[in-house]
Amino acid sequence: MQIFDIIAVLIFFSGLFIFLNTFYLKLPSSIGLSILALLLSFLVLIFGLAFPQFHLAEHVKAYDMEDVLIRFVLSVMLFAGALNIDFGKLGKQLVPVIVLAFFGVLISTFVIGTFVYYMLDFMNIELSYLGALIFGALISSTDPVAVTKMIQRHQLSNELENKISGESLLNGGIAIVLALVLMSLYKEQAITGALSLGGSIWVFLRDLGGGLIVGLFFGWLGYQALKYIDNDEAQVEVLITMALVMVGSYVANYLNVSSMLVAVLSGLVIRNSEKSSDGESAVGAYVFKFWQLMEESMAAMLFVLIGFEMLVIPLRLDYFAAGFFALNIVLFARWISVFLPIKFLANTHAFDKGTVSVLSWGALRGGLPVAVSLSLTGFPGQEIIVTMTYVVVVCSVLYQGLTLGKLVRSYQAQQYPSHQMKV
Repeated sequence: MQIFDIIAVLIFFSGLFIFLNTFYLKLPSSIGLSILALLLSFLVLIFGLAFPQFHLAEHVKAYDMEDVLIRFVLSVMLFAGALNIDFGKLGKQLVPVIVLAFFGVLISTFVIGTFVYYMLDFMNIELSYLGALIFGALISSTDPVAVTKMIQRHQLSNELENKISGESLLNGGIAIVLALVLMSLYKEQAITGALSLGGSIWVFLRDLGGGLIVGLFFGWLGYQALKYIDNDEAQVEVLITMALVMVGSYVANYLNVSSMLVAVLSGLVIRNSEKSSDGESAVGAYVFKFWQLMEESMAAMLFVLIGFEMLVIPLRLDYFAAGFFALNIVLFARWISVFLPIKFLANTHAFDKGTVSVLSWGALRGGLPVAVSLSLTGFPGQEIIVTMTYVVVVCSVLYQGLTLGKLVRSYQAQQYPSHQMKV
């Protein structure tokens, strides 16, 4: 199966899923697509068992999706997400958002990785501690598209809306960057045989420091090109931003630095660079709409990939049991990763009552963890990571997504604007 065959299949099912959800299911996109992906999982499994002569599973497993997922899908989604982060609009919520996103991901990664490692060891399933940390990082990524849709459906305070939307947008980028940096650490360890503390620090400095420099350079380069183009020339601006993402990813991979960090920083620099005298940003409204469409299209394609995961993951009962245990660990880690930063910030920043509950339960997992787990080609333990990711993402979207409205209504009923949240 060629790359264009894969893309054609993904686009076809993505369009079909969106059509069915829009006109028949009429559910929030992440929930509707997740239900359809789950249905697709069972259909492809039954088809594969009923017609083994088509070798459907072998075709899917034979294709290495690492390059397409990392160098295109993830770069596009992270650039689009970063392009939506306006530091100016966050105002007083900027510091809480950055602290929640950055330290929240670190706390969540460590908690999930540690608990999952010992859980799997107890179940006699082999996975290294580094592999458990990689799973902890990738599954800490929340779905900004789903969170944004949730905010639009419910009337929340402006402060809480800014915290939720800002944290979800930054969270995804930080978690994915961390997961891939940890993967680079594993690759370096595999090459050298053993990795010292100095070697580990070098990998982090190379990936993150190099990605920081390259990302800031491409963001500056893109801004310099875009600021001289009239915003009415939408097609030119779209082509420039697309070229920026593609070339930035290529250069990052060539220099062996984090391409995901390059995509995130390029989007942040372009969005938050100095505006013109009439308040216009470097890119026009059409460009933002284009990248929003790209992000949502990629998210739909990743939900289709969730459906095809059933052909990739081994049908082992202990792996699925580990996934359900991991779901509870992920929920607990999310609560801890929200509670501790808010506890630290509560003395200097105001938080509405119920912020911890809404931020914790509203953290739906989406396609980003799926993309990273499928891109771990050749990693020992990929099968258990992919299986746990599949279970956590599907259960998170369905269970949290279907009950989130009730939690938000409860939050709205208890909210008193004159009171500050006590944690």
